[in-house]
Parts: sequence; structure tokens; C-alpha cells
Amino acid sequence: MSHRQIGARGAFRHPTDPQGGTRTTHGEQGGALVEFLGGMVVLLVPLVYLVLTLSQVQAAAFAAEGAAREAGRHLATAPSMEQGLRSAQIAVVTAFADHGLVVDASHALDVHCLADPCLEPGAHLGIDVGIEVPLPVPDFLSGAVPVAVPVNASHVVAVPELRGAR
Repeated sequence: MSHRQIGARGAFRHPTDPQGGTRTTHGEQGGALVEFLGGMVVLLVPLVYLVLTLSQVQAAAFAAEGAAREAGRHLATAPSMEQGLRSAQIAVVTAFADHGLVVDASHALDVHCLADPCLEPGAHLGIDVGIEVPLPVPDFLSGAVPVAVPVNASHVVAVPELRGAR
């Protein structure tokens, strides 16, 4: 045997191995790499999906909070309720657009007057903003998992005391 010698357990040993150890040559070279890559795909695909889903929901939550706050500011400082509602709807659309979401402000914005008239100095307005965030769900899973997550935000704003009733 010129290139290989048989070791104590029947495994081939290369004569130039500096450790003097044995090397098995049973055709499994590269098997660990295949198993590693397969395992990483199985673990990484759900992890990437989870990160994408959570980032979409978090962006919608940030947008809803900002939209409710800005809509309240626009309503509290508006000269009339009609102008305030138009301005608040624009603020809601803009807040969601800043986070890459498209929303219909007439469905997403809900205003509750806690006094009559609504814009009386010292009165409070309740602002609710809600959206259903679509999730990236494949068609074959749409019956098993939810395809949208509702995200809501509320804000209460006081009409400034130093303005005349309108």
C-alpha cells in the first residue's frame, strides 16, 4: 500500500497526516454542508417572514399613533368642524403614506365630540384611527392564519381655552 495504510479500526489513514489520526472515506464528504444549508433554509424562511410581518404591523402602529395625534391637532385648531375634518383626513392619509401604507381616511378616522358644540373652548375631542394591516400570507395558508391584523390608536385632544366658540 503506497498511498494509504489501514488503521487499527479498518479506516484508511493517510501516511502524511501530521496528527496521525484516521480519516474515514465513506462518501460523506460534503454531507454536513448540505445538512447545514437545508437547516438554515428551514430556519431562516420563517424568521424572515416573521421579521417582515412584525415590521409591517409596527409601521402601522406608529402611523396610527401619529395620525390620531395630528388629526386631533388639526381638529382642535380648525375654524369649523367641516374644515377640521377635511384637514384631519389629509393628516391621516399623510401619516400612513409616510410609513408606506395606503388608507381611506373616511373609514380609518372616527371623531367623537365629548361636548356640544364640538369645538367649544375647553371641550374635548376623541380621535380613533384604525387600519387592517394585510399580512404576506400565501394563498394556500389563507384559511389557516389571519390575512390581516387590526391596528388601532386613540387620542383625546382639548380645544384651546383661548379661542372663541365656533
